[in-house]
Order: sequence, then structure tokens, then C-alpha cells
Amino acid sequence: MGIKEQLQSDLTEAIRSRNEIVSGTIRMVLTSIRNEEVSGKEERTLADAEIITVLTREGKKRREAAEAFADAGRADKAELEKAEGEVIAKYLPAQMSEDDVKKLVAAAIAQSGAAGPGDMGKVMGILKPQVAGKADGGLVSGLVKAALCGGN
Repeated sequence: MGIKEQLQSDLTEAIRSRNEIVSGTIRMVLTSIRNEEVSGKEERTLADAEIITVLTREGKKRREAAEAFADAGRADKAELEKAEGEVIAKYLPAQMSEDDVKKLVAAAIAQSGAAGPGDMGKVMGILKPQVAGKADGGLVSGLVKAALCGGN
């Protein structure tokens, strides 16, 4: 069963059990997936890897919104955003630890022969498919930058 089919199945279950946070979050995610499918010149069905990209983007939105609400003193809204983020996280692959990402960064630098900050694009090009949906892009680019600038 693909991710989209799992989402639709879980939506049905959440509606039956009257779980409004889960059903609302899954509806929102399915809408984002559908929007992505119909964007562009022709309609297409997204592969699981593309759905993971959409889920990652939606999860990041929830984290950022939760932080913004918390900073503004709106704890109730921050908790709702966190709860939605947790629902989305169930459909994402397990996140890599910082140590695992550092190992991949070192291997990618060795593979690309990168010598300095100007070679960051080469390294990120190698890393991106390996960490897609499994690690935060900001963390990865920060570790690459630190490694290439001699900060590691």
C-alpha cells in the first residue's frame, strides 16, 4: 500500500472514530498532494518519494507555525500545530541522527573531491537523494558548510 492509499485509509478511520485533529490534518495533507498532482501542464500521480517531499514541507510548516504561535504567547494554537505535525510525522521515514548525517557528509565530500565552500553545490547534489525526507535540509547544509570551511 502506497503512502497516499494509507493516508486515505487512515482518514476514513479517523472520521469513523471522530478524531478531528487527525482527520483535519490528513485532509489538509491529501489536498496538498492533490494540488501538487494537478500543478503543471498535465495531471499526474505522485510517486511515494514525491509524496514524502510534500509531507516534509507540510511538517516543516507546522513546526514553524508552532514556534511562531509559541513566541506570540498563543500556547493553544502552538499545541494544535504540534499535534498536526505529529500526525504528519507518522507518514515520514525515520529521521537520521546528526552523527549519521555527518558520516554521509564526509563520504560525499570524499566522493566529490570538494576542497572548499565553493564546492558546496557538488556535495549537496550527492547528499540530497540520500537524505530526502530523512533529515532536515538546514541541518544538512549547515554540516556541509561547517565541514567545507574547516569547522569540523
